[in-house]
Amino acid sequence: MKDNSARKILLALSALTLLAFLVQGYHPGVEDDAVYLSAIQRDLHPDLYPHDFEFFALQLQATVFDNLVAGSVRLSRLPVSVAVLAWHLLTIFLTLWGCWRISCHCFPEWYARWAAVTTVAVLLTLPVAGTALYLVDQYLHPRALATACILAAIAAALEKKHWIMAVCLAAAGLIHPIMASFGVSYCAFLLWPWRTGRPPAPVLMLAAIPMGWIFEPTSPAWQQAAHTRDYFYLSAWHWYEWIGVFAPLLLLEWFRRLGRRGSLPTLAQVSSRLLLYGLFQFAVALILVLPPSLDRFKPLQPMRYLHLLYLIMFLLAGGLVGQRILRTHWVRWLLLFVPLSAGMFLAQRQTFPDLPHLELPGAKPRNRWRQAFTWVRQDTRRDSLFALGAYYMQRPGEDAQSFRARAERSVLADVGKDAVVATQVPRLAPRWQAEVQAQSGWEHFQKADFDRLHAQFGVNWVILEQPGVVGLRCPYQNDRVLVCRID
Repeated sequence: MKDNSARKILLALSALTLLAFLVQGYHPGVEDDAVYLSAIQRDLHPDLYPHDFEFFALQLQATVFDNLVAGSVRLSRLPVSVAVLAWHLLTIFLTLWGCWRISCHCFPEWYARWAAVTTVAVLLTLPVAGTALYLVDQYLHPRALATACILAAIAAALEKKHWIMAVCLAAAGLIHPIMASFGVSYCAFLLWPWRTGRPPAPVLMLAAIPMGWIFEPTSPAWQQAAHTRDYFYLSAWHWYEWIGVFAPLLLLEWFRRLGRRGSLPTLAQVSSRLLLYGLFQFAVALILVLPPSLDRFKPLQPMRYLHLLYLIMFLLAGGLVGQRILRTHWVRWLLLFVPLSAGMFLAQRQTFPDLPHLELPGAKPRNRWRQAFTWVRQDTRRDSLFALGAYYMQRPGEDAQSFRARAERSVLADVGKDAVVATQVPRLAPRWQAEVQAQSGWEHFQKADFDRLHAQFGVNWVILEQPGVVGLRCPYQNDRVLVCRID
């Protein structure tokens, strides 16, 4: 560890990547992957999702993420599942590498640097206040890849390599524009001249980039979709989530003072500029989220500035713990990181209790819903249209799996993820509302109700929970769900 040769650093970062992967678990096709994995699959097979591709394709017009991953699949000729896993591991590695580079500027001791990176590695699935975010998700997400680019940009800014910083921020913008804007904002504060009391106007303009967006009128359908997301509305945040907003600011001020007293100028600089960034972005969030007239800004989720703040804050906190407490006492390292890793592991098992902790490519699915989705992918036509109920992702044992991503078939809109897309692409909101309302009372549907969905939307398959409905032909069933044909 004392030898900072490139080879040993790469080996150590690879080991921490594996540790992070084992602690956080791996669940492709859940939650937001309803959008991203589906988009990758359609890029590779344009005949997929003929009925509902707009629910992911329109959202991804501003990013190259899906094309990037799909292009790598074409070039490597690897199965999609293998390529996506490789990208996920690479993203974790690049994130930790960015953390390592920043820690090298903040801490002179090797053990403090590695404590900083290890802290981030075991906390990847830490929730970020009331934003519905993790530091890094349990599947490949463009936000994580953009974050790795942002961390590289921050390291370049600390090294005065401004062109490299600009390239990294541009790459982040191509992958996830909203998260990239927060990276631009923080780098703008970081470049604020060290000994002047007031930032120049160009810096303030860069810092305010997240405020710029295109106004689009809302509609009653849009409002219905938006109100499915409590985290859009600050009035719905719980008291403990507000602690998660303000407590980090106090910690950053403490870190700044520790840096100054300990002759760690870069630590003081990174902390103080992160504090200013947090105050500024919080003010921006209040301006954008509170006035009803600015409802269109809510899907930008400006409070998600906390994601970058949390990531760097825990990086600095881990380094300080390593510097002042852990040092080279390996027993202390074990006493801290073994329980911390175990706690994060157990939290993930409770989050996805009915899924294997690591859903690796080629593994036989054990989850009953997943088994049904696999049968659908293998035994139904690609132009089929399914219905599962608007709240199917919340059903017992389903564990937030996306039918669209897992089964690779079209499906009527849901509340779990399609509602978010409807808020980001307002013209989809009326369609989303119509399809969700048509599935209202799903638990009590009979054959006539399914026939109505067939007549109204062209639905020709449904997935039901046992014991099913009389009068339907169901060519697949297990002890949890049935896949039934609507003729």
